[in-house]
Amino acid sequence: QVQLVESGGGLVQAGGSLRLSCAASGRTFTSGATGWFRQSPGKERELVSGINQSGETAYYADSVKGRFTISRDGAKNTVYLQMNGLKPEDTAVYYCAFRESRYISTAESAYDDWGQGIRVTVSS
Repeated sequence: QVQLVESGGGLVQAGGSLRLSCAASGRTFTSGATGWFRQSPGKERELVSGINQSGETAYYADSVKGRFTISRDGAKNTVYLQMNGLKPEDTAVYYCAFRESRYISTAESAYDDWGQGIRVTVSS
């Protein structure tokens, strides 16, 4: 099992920026894939961004392309999600998830380990 802890959320005005961090312990991110999901009331969790730990592949949902950037720091066992140009519709609880497969999946069920989630609130 990999323990994942998210940080960096909070309240921000529309147009502002936040950087989410997903720090892993128990195991080192040496392979596999990490995804950032989000969930808002009344909606299912959806993948907003993902990264292959080999650096070969990155994924962005259409709604965040051009605004969000995913990156990783292997030395710190951390994956980041830089969120710029935030909109009120980005308000959600954001979850970091990991799977041992190197393939990024949009399916929640494909991931083995999950963080507890962190709130992002974007005010208008």
